[in-house]
Amino acid sequence: MSPLTLSVDETGPGIVRELTGDQVAGLLSVPGLVRLAPASGGRWRVTGNRTVGLVRLRTPAGDTIDLRLHPKLPVRNLLFLLSHAPDDPWRPDPVTTAAADDDLLPALAALLARTTRRTLESGVLHGYRTVDEDLPLVRGRIRTGDQLRRVGLPLPVAVRYDDHTPDIAENRVLLAALHRAALLPGLPAPTRAALRHLADRLHGVSPLRPGAPLPRWTPTRLNARYAPALRLAELVLAGRSIRPEGGPPVTADGFLLDMAKVFERFVAATVRAALARHGVRCADQETHHRLDEAGRVPFRPDLVLYRAGRPVSVADTKYASLKPSAPPTDHLYQLLAYCTALGLPHGHLIYAAASRHSTPTPHVIRRSGITVTAHTLHLDRPPEALLDDITDLSLRMTDPAPHP
Repeated sequence: MSPLTLSVDETGPGIVRELTGDQVAGLLSVPGLVRLAPASGGRWRVTGNRTVGLVRLRTPAGDTIDLRLHPKLPVRNLLFLLSHAPDDPWRPDPVTTAAADDDLLPALAALLARTTRRTLESGVLHGYRTVDEDLPLVRGRIRTGDQLRRVGLPLPVAVRYDDHTPDIAENRVLLAALHRAALLPGLPAPTRAALRHLADRLHGVSPLRPGAPLPRWTPTRLNARYAPALRLAELVLAGRSIRPEGGPPVTADGFLLDMAKVFERFVAATVRAALARHGVRCADQETHHRLDEAGRVPFRPDLVLYRAGRPVSVADTKYASLKPSAPPTDHLYQLLAYCTALGLPHGHLIYAAASRHSTPTPHVIRRSGITVTAHTLHLDRPPEALLDDITDLSLRMTDPAPHP
């Protein structure tokens, strides 16, 4: 039986299709991937749930479902969100080189190939790794304890030395992503060949074992030129599995992006860059324990802004449209709690979409002395205009007097 193919937008009314019980079970095997609702005539309405990409699901009967989840943004704009990093010494320009057919996977794979090629133009990064070996000669330091246990056997010598090698965490992550991207469906032959050619350049790098966690790497001055490629590599490798909320990871044959997390990371990076020259530190996803007096109830705002070590503002990002009337009540409750716990008079909600001409709207919470201002960022605007909007938003969040 040929796979069922469903093409769904990440938001919107979705599509109505006739589905068997087995196919419904397959779509529900990853909770939250899509939303299902009964429609007339025994059919089902399938709507997106803020996730984009392509994944092949398997039904309980063993059939397959190819699920294509399309972004509401043009792929050019989405790639800008994914690759933008103002603190990197350089960054790729995906805006002018996205796939002509607006297909996410080929565009992402081509972006990874271009970024990796540019990264490796200066050569493959090497690092030092401590190696314990038994050799017929002395290299580095003798492992005295191990050598003394070899009574009467002078050779081989138990030694420990530092090897200057390309087999380091940065290159392992990059190699794994190149291999993974080359297997994505729908890639043009030149892109697939470019990815494999770049993987061949990483000679001497150990491939990751299937299911093994990604090696950890720490940003330094030495690996700064690798940062853009590694960020994209980790993005590609994150699609190896889907982790339903509260459950174990489910193997995914394809690639998926959680757009709420993409938006959250983009806002944090750009706000941090906009405020760095103003002496303001931006901390994202920082856990606090001051919601209750006993400090037993933790909370984690998306952004907390600090000046001279003291919090001056708090914000939460919402990958959702802001209604013309007001933010949802639970969003206001959330910021009210954050502001109260941090001792701040102002908090901010940052939405990803709204009417084109919306302006920041302050909401004064009665009998609290706290103002929550709702902002919107239009992600389909040209990159330069979007960055200007974020700079303006960042300065508003550090202004002690909220204003429309």
